[in-house]
Amino acid sequence: MTTRTIKPNLQAHDDVPPIEMFPGVSRRTLNAGERTSIHEIQIAAGCVVPMHTHPHEQIGYLVAGRVKFELGDEVKELSAGDSWIIPSEVPHEVTALDDAVALDIFSPAREEYIP
Repeated sequence: MTTRTIKPNLQAHDDVPPIEMFPGVSRRTLNAGERTSIHEIQIAAGCVVPMHTHPHEQIGYLVAGRVKFELGDEVKELSAGDSWIIPSEVPHEVTALDDAVALDIFSPAREEYIP
């Protein structure tokens, strides 16, 4: 559980600097509470978030673009408006087919992503 002090927070998008995660992939931690965090992920066309797992449950929404999403044994092309849920420790990878923007919500909060 977090040791940060959680206060009500209204956060302006442009006040949060993007952090490069991988070449062509950046994230902004838009806000974080005690048990959840929300992050904007921008992926340039052709770039990849490599196969990985984490202990967090992840729910996401594709705001813009198209991606190839590999989730466990399933591979599917997703477009703006599509969403996903990834249980803890399930392998997943994302390749941007176009420039893409996604929102990811994690529980518990991704402490390592919080400035």
